[in-house]
Amino acid sequence: MTDVDTPAPAASADDTPAFIAPVAMENDPDALFAGDRGILDADVRRVLVRILQRRFLLADSSPAEWKLLLEHQQMIESRLNDLFVRLVVDHDRGVAYKEQVRSDEVDVPILLKDEAYSRAETLVLVYLRTVYQRETTAGSPSARVDVEEVEQTVLTYFAETDGTRASQQRAVRTAIARLDREGIIEEESEGRYRIGPLIEIVLSAEVLRELQHWLDAHTPDEGEPA
Repeated sequence: MTDVDTPAPAASADDTPAFIAPVAMENDPDALFAGDRGILDADVRRVLVRILQRRFLLADSSPAEWKLLLEHQQMIESRLNDLFVRLVVDHDRGVAYKEQVRSDEVDVPILLKDEAYSRAETLVLVYLRTVYQRETTAGSPSARVDVEEVEQTVLTYFAETDGTRASQQRAVRTAIARLDREGIIEEESEGRYRIGPLIEIVLSAEVLRELQHWLDAHTPDEGEPA
């Protein structure tokens, strides 16, 4: 049997090998992990991930991330647009959030799922939005509520078929806890919350009016059976 030599890689006219050996990670300072093909700095990537992870990014609670977002907004928007996701930055309120792009002209795969609020959460939002609108219209720089105050009002919208009073109270407290996590309200002291401007984005004045009309039509008067 005749030995066959393995052919060497072909060379170009300037003797440069046609096959380029991969660069080891330690020799590529821009790579963050093996096989990294990203072009964003690590801090900017983290902001991008935060935008995808959270419902909102708030300037007040995340000032460093907010600063990076504004400095690299165009690049972050580009990355989100590649996923058919739109970035919304409200500079006046200091809030950024993402929206799913939907189009009748382009086949858009849906990445973001709607996170609908429960009935109890919606009722709490309506009350918070009403208080915020009342206080800011009167010239107050901020609006605050107590848990008992929210609970007392929201429970009037529940019917007997909505469970026991204890379960209704738990639903209201759970709703408040979620809105606190999302940054819509902020607990300043035990049981007392400040309502942030984010409430205007979550519940616009138009939607608030629609919900109030619906509640007025479906809430029994005192003394009438629920």
